[in-house]
Amino acid sequence: METLVFSSPVDPIEPWRTAIEAILPDIAVRAPDAIEPDASVRYALVWKPPQNFFARYPALDLITILGAGADALAGRDDLPDVPVARLSDPEMARMMSHYVLFAVLRYARDIPAFEAAQRERRWHYVHPREAREIRVGVLGLGQLGAAAATELARQGFCVSGWSRTPKHLPGVACHAGREALAAFLADTEILVVMLPLTPETRGLLGAGELAALPAGAKLINVARGAIVDEAALVEALASGRLGGATLDVFAREPLDRDHPLWRLPNVLVTPHLASVAIPASAARQVADNIARVRDGRAPLQRIDLARGY
Repeated sequence: METLVFSSPVDPIEPWRTAIEAILPDIAVRAPDAIEPDASVRYALVWKPPQNFFARYPALDLITILGAGADALAGRDDLPDVPVARLSDPEMARMMSHYVLFAVLRYARDIPAFEAAQRERRWHYVHPREAREIRVGVLGLGQLGAAAATELARQGFCVSGWSRTPKHLPGVACHAGREALAAFLADTEILVVMLPLTPETRGLLGAGELAALPAGAKLINVARGAIVDEAALVEALASGRLGGATLDVFAREPLDRDHPLWRLPNVLVTPHLASVAIPASAARQVADNIARVRDGRAPLQRIDLARGY
């Protein structure tokens, strides 16, 4: 009997244990404190494990990240020389697209203005605009970004996308390369940040990039908080240069109780839940990759930690 060690500060183990053991009955899914000293721990399913976590499991053959981002493991000195894979579950992409669509529609239909008017018991009318008139830019066209951009285009929005390398998506005007970023931002009313966090994207949106957006533009970040300079973001929001922000991720999580983002009336804060792994659908990918590694094959959705994705 082989063991898969499960570690996450936010995900309960039981749904994963049930789903994985149903597919692979010869594997025991266990939390670190429930693993016997002589157990053969060959696999790890983790989200932000504590420092020195992997040093306890020298026989690992595969590490799977409970999500799409690799930044939580980048730069660690306790990682064994084994493949690292990320989850690529269609349900995660659908959940992310739902959140992005909600956030974009909230701005497109001026819902924050109506929320403010309701608090003041004030009847307030804003004439709706057609979706095709509203320019939405998706920054990052990986698997999740491409799914969100395609869904926004399907809903009739005028969608453009930016990525490090050229991409082609139906209904989306795609731009690539750092030299195209300023023009992309200047033509974006609602910016959706969906990039992975890498050395190249850390701090990518600073004061200058935020200023390149049209006055009153809205920002939605469902990627990683460190991609945006939070001090510059707070300043742009407080001054009204940015009209609003929907933020699901932050440079430090949980967001500090005294952080100014809590107090800004034009900010919506959610606790990093735009897309989460669903055991019932994602367990099959975990099991399939274990089978591949057992057969001497490379896992699918393997991550290059040096690149960050």
